[in-house]
Amino acid sequence: MAWTKYQLFLAGLMLTTGSINTLSAKWADMFSAPGCNGTPVHAFSHPFVQAVGMFLGELSCLVVFHILLCHDRCKPEPTMDPGQSFNPLLFLPPALCDMLGTSIMYIALNMTSASSFQMLRGAVIIFTGLLSVAFLGRRLQPSQWIGILVTILGLVVVGLADFLSGHGNDSHKLSEVITGDLLIIMAQIIVAVQMVLEEKFVYKHNVHPLKAVGTEGFFGFVILSLLLIPMFYIHVGSFADNPRQVLEDALDAFCQIGHKPLILLALLGNTVSIAFFNFAGISVTKEISATTRMVLDSLRTVVIWVMSLALGWEVFHGLQILGFIILLLGTALYNGLHKPLMAKLPCCPGEQRAEEEEAPERERMLGEGKAANES
Repeated sequence: MAWTKYQLFLAGLMLTTGSINTLSAKWADMFSAPGCNGTPVHAFSHPFVQAVGMFLGELSCLVVFHILLCHDRCKPEPTMDPGQSFNPLLFLPPALCDMLGTSIMYIALNMTSASSFQMLRGAVIIFTGLLSVAFLGRRLQPSQWIGILVTILGLVVVGLADFLSGHGNDSHKLSEVITGDLLIIMAQIIVAVQMVLEEKFVYKHNVHPLKAVGTEGFFGFVILSLLLIPMFYIHVGSFADNPRQVLEDALDAFCQIGHKPLILLALLGNTVSIAFFNFAGISVTKEISATTRMVLDSLRTVVIWVMSLALGWEVFHGLQILGFIILLLGTALYNGLHKPLMAKLPCCPGEQRAEEEEAPERERMLGEGKAANES
């Protein structure tokens, strides 16, 4: 069945905003500007400030939810299901995971390329699958185990590409690239814990997806904004890339933005894009399918990689293409994209139906992205 104009618009919106989200975050990292009190020009390296902006974008989903709800209630026959009432504190544990995982990923984005950042986020299916078996009692199908193994192979290839290209990379040292890649993979463990917590304690309450994303964004925005205060005084030495060598110098970030307003444009691009990306992703799942959403999320990796090459942010490396194809294959196997093809073959339909019934159909809203963050 052909897509409607609205469905095409949603797919384009998700692909565009998802790509902008990562590219704008990387763009902000590439700026240099003077800081406060005559501090000389230095790189804009403020991952926690960027994470606060991302959570502000997620928080805006809560505003969108209430706008849509009010608009729906003005109709003679309301059709929108607002979901059941729930204790907002249910979202606190996954929000803390989101906050930690997102912050680590923004630190890593300072150290590696935007395309590798996006590709390595595919590691989340490995840890989500393992944790769902351990804590949700889920039984993974053989194709999902194969998908996990293929994904691990893809991660090795992407990591090897970064290792080889790191020798000739002027913007990042090889040690930084390797550390960044490892931090991204480590962050996916935290994201996987977040997903398991959400599935075990949150989604059984029939919460509207926009409300769920917005509530997590609220907790993340408030808590991380407050944490910026002690971070301003915590000295971490050479680990920090700001003049005062503290965990996060928010004042330095604002001073750099004042000296170079284009940084604000990059940060706003990150904030606004995550809001539209979450909305578009939820709408694609509703209007088309969860499978289409997963395919579009994979396609944005291609867009990010092509744009990074076109902008001269990174150098072409053939191994990255191979790694991406392997990661895409692993993701497709884990999410069951091979099933429509297998259904056309004269195989065992009974076993096929059993596998389809037990396969997890869960979709994650971060974008980021969270995806992001995902997220």
